[in-house]
Amino acid sequence: MSKPPIAPDPATRLGVLLVISGPAGAGKSTILRAAVERDSGIRFSVSCTTRPPRAGEVSGVDYQFLSEAEFASKVEAGEFLEHAAVHEWRYGTLRQSVATVLESGVDVVMDIDVQGAEQIRACEDETIRRALVDVFVTPPDVGELERRLRARGSENEESIEIRMTNALAEIEHWPRYTYNILSGTRDEDYAAFVSILAAERWKTARFTRGGET
Repeated sequence: MSKPPIAPDPATRLGVLLVISGPAGAGKSTILRAAVERDSGIRFSVSCTTRPPRAGEVSGVDYQFLSEAEFASKVEAGEFLEHAAVHEWRYGTLRQSVATVLESGVDVVMDIDVQGAEQIRACEDETIRRALVDVFVTPPDVGELERRLRARGSENEESIEIRMTNALAEIEHWPRYTYNILSGTRDEDYAAFVSILAAERWKTARFTRGGET
């Protein structure tokens, strides 16, 4: 009878599914861009959408572009991990495409709203449930959130008011998340994210125990 391994085999690790939410201006997009640029073991999920491609967008890289009928068919078949209608278009993430990446040991990050996060928490797929780690990025205070939105220079007064109203509603959901990053500087936010990811990557439950017969 062979002996069990004395340490986990990295090759057997299930990837981490990092679902990150937070209001516009909280800093989550900055964290995720830095993570993907600096860590080759992290991949963005590629969403599906019914909107037409914009100039320079590549199907399968930026989005998977589907017709309304194709999207509806996948919803009916239960293929989406999460999906939503945004204005006149529909967006969603295919469950199996995410699970396949996770099973290869690669981590997946999803920048998603609180409604999408609820759909993912409700998923009964065992791979998704084992991999899921949800993180909420909270602005230090309402005044700082408004300052960040205004600093973008891309929002008019009406848009800022709408975003602030939506932000306050989203922030109420932070207790539903496993982790919360109270946003500070970009370096502080990224350091907090890296700490969470490092701990989650080495959880014993993410490894397949082999070596016993």
